[in-house]
Amino acid sequence: MPEHPRTRRRLAVLAGAAVVALVAAGGITIAALGRAGDVAATALPVAGDVAVHDPALVVGEGDDPWYVYSTGDERENAGAVQVRRSTDRGATWEYLGTAWGPSDSPRWAQEAVPGVVNYWAPELYEHDGTWYLYYAASTFGSNRSVIGLRTSPTLDPEDPDYAWTDRGEVWRSEPTDDYNAIDAGIVEDADGTPWMVFGSYWSGIQVVELTWPSGMPADGAEPVALASRLASPHAIEAPYVVPHDGWYYLFVSQDACCQGADSTYRIAVGRSRDVTGPYLTRDGTDMVVDGGDVLLETTGEMVGPGGQSASGGVLGFHFYDAATGGTPTLALREIAWDGEGWPVLTTREEQG
Repeated sequence: MPEHPRTRRRLAVLAGAAVVALVAAGGITIAALGRAGDVAATALPVAGDVAVHDPALVVGEGDDPWYVYSTGDERENAGAVQVRRSTDRGATWEYLGTAWGPSDSPRWAQEAVPGVVNYWAPELYEHDGTWYLYYAASTFGSNRSVIGLRTSPTLDPEDPDYAWTDRGEVWRSEPTDDYNAIDAGIVEDADGTPWMVFGSYWSGIQVVELTWPSGMPADGAEPVALASRLASPHAIEAPYVVPHDGWYYLFVSQDACCQGADSTYRIAVGRSRDVTGPYLTRDGTDMVVDGGDVLLETTGEMVGPGGQSASGGVLGFHFYDAATGGTPTLALREIAWDGEGWPVLTTREEQG
């Protein structure tokens, strides 16, 4: 099979990263650019029902409500995606139930992934008046996974037009694949073409081209690797791409989630001029070869921040609250940007 041009480019990037490593080993250092300095993020206070894991955040315009859809709880409505709303700009949250009930559970996903008990890491994206809800069906430790899609004209369960129509499977992975189809995040490029980043562990984060209005993969689309961790267990997941000032920023969660107060999640980032990469760190390391500048990690009782999404300049994520024994908890931060165009998530207090 002839070598794909993108493969040749990626091999060239990897070779360049090896050169950087050799230079560093010889005692020559590369100066870090544009450190945060006096730039700091703003933590937005939240209250109410904030027991959230893997939030998909939507910041409403003006006085419109904010929404968070999140990973389901197996004890309610067959593990359907949860729905929360804030009518005071994210300060107070109320639980509104789930996006679907037990009778509307995606049977096709349960057949594709035996043992599914809840649906993970939703993503919300609006296009041309339709909301697209992507979610994952998987089980821990397996890459037999599917990403599903539902659509609705509104996010508000109290709207008479509210209804999530099942559109079926978007992408799947099998044990024979070297990636895992979970944790979808949607981004449009400068031409309006939609892309889905996804993945965890195995070979890491992937991106695949979609098409509107179906929200499904483009004809002949194949995944392209964007980021990985070189050491076993290759702990990286929850990708989210944020366009900003001509760049695309790939936010990821590194290390281990879902272990309560023992979790080691942390949020890292790289950037690219192209949705399909390469995504590089400040010092030029490709995220495919274990790159990623850490933006936020365990601080005090905020343990293992990660599972992020972004909307309206605000990053939503969960952390495990050590004060409550490791309860997954919603957090919101206004993203700051330093003089070199890099995002900053730490507050002034965390910067010391």
